[in-house]
Amino acid sequence: MDISLQLDPEIIIGLDTVNRAGTICGAYGSRILIVTEQVLYENRSIERLISILEDAGLEAIVFDEIPAQATADVAEAAGILAQGARCSAIIGFGGLKTQSIARITAMIVKTRMDIFELLDGAKPGNEFIPYIAIPTTGRDPFLFSRYFVAVDPRDRSVKLVKSPQGLCAAAIVDGGLSESLSGKFASTTAFDGFCVAVEAYCSTKASFLSDALLEQAIALYAQMMDAYADSNTFDDTGGATNAGLLTALGCAVSSPGIGTALAFALNGRFPVAKSWCSTILLPYILEKLAASRPEKLAKIAALMGEPTMGAPVGESANMTVDSIRRRMGFLKVPARLKDYNLSLDRLVPTAEAARNLEFVAYSPWTVSAEDAYDLLKQAF
Repeated sequence: MDISLQLDPEIIIGLDTVNRAGTICGAYGSRILIVTEQVLYENRSIERLISILEDAGLEAIVFDEIPAQATADVAEAAGILAQGARCSAIIGFGGLKTQSIARITAMIVKTRMDIFELLDGAKPGNEFIPYIAIPTTGRDPFLFSRYFVAVDPRDRSVKLVKSPQGLCAAAIVDGGLSESLSGKFASTTAFDGFCVAVEAYCSTKASFLSDALLEQAIALYAQMMDAYADSNTFDDTGGATNAGLLTALGCAVSSPGIGTALAFALNGRFPVAKSWCSTILLPYILEKLAASRPEKLAKIAALMGEPTMGAPVGESANMTVDSIRRRMGFLKVPARLKDYNLSLDRLVPTAEAARNLEFVAYSPWTVSAEDAYDLLKQAF
């Protein structure tokens, strides 16, 4: 397959690179809207970013009204604030939902495009204000892609939103901003990132370039799991951030799959963390991939340190599934969707919404809505 790679943003990577936000934003004007989440007040991250902008002679305006179960229409309120304040750029400062809302805000400020038209697939306009991504999690598979996932407020289904070319002016990947997690939640982030990386690695869009990026990411996620199992502190600044960065780059060349789509769809509709959903779904996704991409799963087993030397490809592929189940059991991470008060009957629309995300078409097996629902039933 031919490789088509176009990264819109300038990418700045490293510890304390957030200190360059003022210089980057100053190129676009003097008033900057920070779209963020209130949890970042706890470690004074928001105050730090405001100070960086003000030291550069910029005026920082903060929009922090993003609830835990935020939907895409929150961007309308942020857009009104940005328009009224005549902001020249928008910073997305936070996790996955915050980045999604910030991107939509940047897209609608000038055109005042109807949010529902955008969610229903309307082509975005070419008029927008620059969006600067400063993620606080390294697990955004769409950071460098020309599309992303948003939650529709009408029914809490997930929709794919396409970005206009050039929307993201810069991405500052600062490992020092990573959210500090502990216990099972920290462990599930490794399984979550692993799920995305493996799906992109096995995608029909995969190429030698995405393989090179994603093999490194997969190996790092396996090291994360082992570190958590040994009660060691993993290097979030170097390891976890690098794994997320490599995965995002790999997804920009390749594509995630149905497991990623289902995790986003579950998280959009129910108050269950996306990383928990990915972790629960992961072994069932791997079983499907072992059947459809055994040679890729065999390589993953080797990357995870499994004894694949001399073993048949099919046997090696199954080692990946067994290895993940073993790690899940040892770390006592979530294993069943029913543990979160979900009703199996209510999961049918979730499966349909996930299947309708365009990138699922690149899964290495033909995925129907029924197939997506079967995966949810197995994980239930």
